Amino acid sequence: MDGTREERIRAARSAVEAQPDDLPARLRLAAALLESGDPRAALEQFTFALARDPANLEALNGAAAAAAAAGDATRAEGYQRLLNALAASSHADPEKASDEQGEAGVGFLRRPRLRVVHRGDPAREEWRVEKSALTLVDVGGMEAVKRRLNVAFLAPLRNPDLRKLYGKSLRGGLLLFGPPGCGKTFIARATAGELGAKFMAVGLSDVLDMWLGESERKLHEIFETARKNAPCVLFFDELDALGQKRTHLKHHGGRTVVNQLLAELDGIHSEENEGIFVLGATNHPWDVDAALVRPGRFDRRILVLPPDEAAREAILRYHLQARPIDGLDVRWIASRTPDFSGADLAHLCESAAEIALEASASSAATRPIMHADFQQALKDVRPSTRPWFETARNYALFANEGGVYDDLVAYMRTHKML
Repeated sequence: MDGTREERIRAARSAVEAQPDDLPARLRLAAALLESGDPRAALEQFTFALARDPANLEALNGAAAAAAAAGDATRAEGYQRLLNALAASSHADPEKASDEQGEAGVGFLRRPRLRVVHRGDPAREEWRVEKSALTLVDVGGMEAVKRRLNVAFLAPLRNPDLRKLYGKSLRGGLLLFGPPGCGKTFIARATAGELGAKFMAVGLSDVLDMWLGESERKLHEIFETARKNAPCVLFFDELDALGQKRTHLKHHGGRTVVNQLLAELDGIHSEENEGIFVLGATNHPWDVDAALVRPGRFDRRILVLPPDEAAREAILRYHLQARPIDGLDVRWIASRTPDFSGADLAHLCESAAEIALEASASSAATRPIMHADFQQALKDVRPSTRPWFETARNYALFANEGGVYDDLVAYMRTHKML
């Protein structure tokens, strides 16, 4: 380090020690440290400045350069994104602003800049819109679920005169809840196919974003895309995570996401949103914010339970149809798999196929999947729904306000779980 730079750092550090909240002095120290080849110490100073003034463009640009020089590309890109967003909101060019500040003597701003990623350009977001080929005929069993869907959506939609006569509203959404792996997403796709509507599946990764305001923007654009593709079934998976009770949320960002979702759901009532049908799915309905399940939003709940014996047989036959089998008593297997979810049954078929494959590989002669393979697989594969029912028991017994879990209570009593 040459004497001039060392003197600059010493003078800047003395100024900072004398007045710790003097941001210009701290930024001069940070710039001197960065120029001297100490990016980590510089980043520490820039971070301190940003804690005092989060919208300081000079500090953001310097932090981006220091993080990049220190080899922290993720952090550097984050600072650059925020810099770009703030510059855009003030109609300033971040490149030009950096040059102007560099001419004022802040040398780090003349370093090679990171590629700016524009997060706020709706034209660059492509939300998945599908055309579902499934219908409710493809759903094995679950007659109670189909009946509720028919009463809530399908029959009123197909009979507009009757809907008008009885004053039946299509407002609000449906919340599918129950143990994992029981076909909630499959039912949502089948509902879209039954309606002849487009289908949009929205997961957590499609919405949640680390940048302030991005999650809310994404939610709005998802609803806008659904409106442009009406009739459309908009399906929110893991609604308990996206719309978690605001009393459980410690950070302001999570609360604003819930508020934005509430605002978009209320927008479904307007004429311009005609033809949008909103479905949500959750394994933990007790964690969903109460405002989301009030009338006009996800105001109807449908319990999606493990398939009954007839449905299990249909699911097993579906997963076996493309596999070589011999002497299988599918009805017997269905009778031995109570509490198995659809996903469990698929895993059972996969396990039996692996046993047959291993035997074929060992003997160098292929053979079909046999009854003995399933008997062996049943020793290892257990239903995954039981832990869910253990958790649900307390809510069914002690948090059943308004009878929202009456169907769950009835099922658990019938199956001697209460």
